[in-house]
Amino acid sequence: MIKNIILILTLCIFTNGTVNAEEDTRQYVKFLPKLQLKQMSNMRDYMAALNEILESLVFDKLDEAADIAEKRLGFSAASHFAEITKKGDLESVYEALIPVTQSCVECYASYRSRK
Repeated sequence: MIKNIILILTLCIFTNGTVNAEEDTRQYVKFLPKLQLKQMSNMRDYMAALNEILESLVFDKLDEAADIAEKRLGFSAASHFAEITKKGDLESVYEALIPVTQSCVECYASYRSRK
């Protein structure tokens, strides 16, 4: 059951849809080249952190999952997730993870940095 939940959450991260460039209605955000590289690096690290969080949860390493969220994600949904995770109720932990992944999905669905 838990592994199914993890699979579903992971898939949710990547299901914001694929569209042709002509159909892409996301807001274009122009970065200076150096800042765009930094932003892309940050986004890759967020994805890696989410993967590490899911892995920690599978092996019941809740403190480790909370630590990763606090140190590497750095937004309010992640802080809330970390607080809930420290309490140790696994069902609540998975429920608190949904807004974390939803933040990523919403950002990817709303913004783009390439024309």
